[in-house]
Amino acid sequence: MHPNPIYHDADQARNIAFARERGFGILAANGPDGPMLGHVPFLLNDDGARADLHLVRSNPIARALREPIPVQIAVSGGDTYISPDWYGIDDQVPTWNYVAVHLTGMLELRPQDELLPLLDRQSAAYEGRLLPKAPWSTAKMQPETMEKLMRMIVPCRMTITGVDGTWKLGQNKPDTVRLAAAQGAADHGFGAETDMIAALMRDAADR
Repeated sequence: MHPNPIYHDADQARNIAFARERGFGILAANGPDGPMLGHVPFLLNDDGARADLHLVRSNPIARALREPIPVQIAVSGGDTYISPDWYGIDDQVPTWNYVAVHLTGMLELRPQDELLPLLDRQSAAYEGRLLPKAPWSTAKMQPETMEKLMRMIVPCRMTITGVDGTWKLGQNKPDTVRLAAAQGAADHGFGAETDMIAALMRDAADR
């Protein structure tokens, strides 16, 4: 996270909405030999106070869950390189604009009988974004196949105690300069993520 407070101007509701929409992040915990990382889809509850997820049993983080442990989930959004030539003013340097939200809290193992309802909630949430495609559900699986797969994973819940977001969109520049950089990124950038950041940079200038 960039430490400049100017990039932390999003309120908690916006940060939670961003994390919920992305629904995927890097789960990090301390381990005996250094950081332990996992890449996980997750579901936030209505008020953003908890995140439900599952882990493969062999994941080092899952193995560490004999008791609740402190963790973070880093949720990344779009990002892009910003050329100093796009600002239209002198004495500028290259930078990288991005959006990221960090969820901090305690992760615990949940009872195994919560796993299937969790998987059903997850698939329903993700499949709902694909409508009008007929949603996939676990009911389409052969019971013995589903039971075998479920033995390989465990349900987890993160109680969220902190939310912090970095929206690094050139807020340290005058609006005209930021809009010029947004146009440069849109014209010469790296694809869909660049377009996302350019749009957010324009929005930041309008706020």
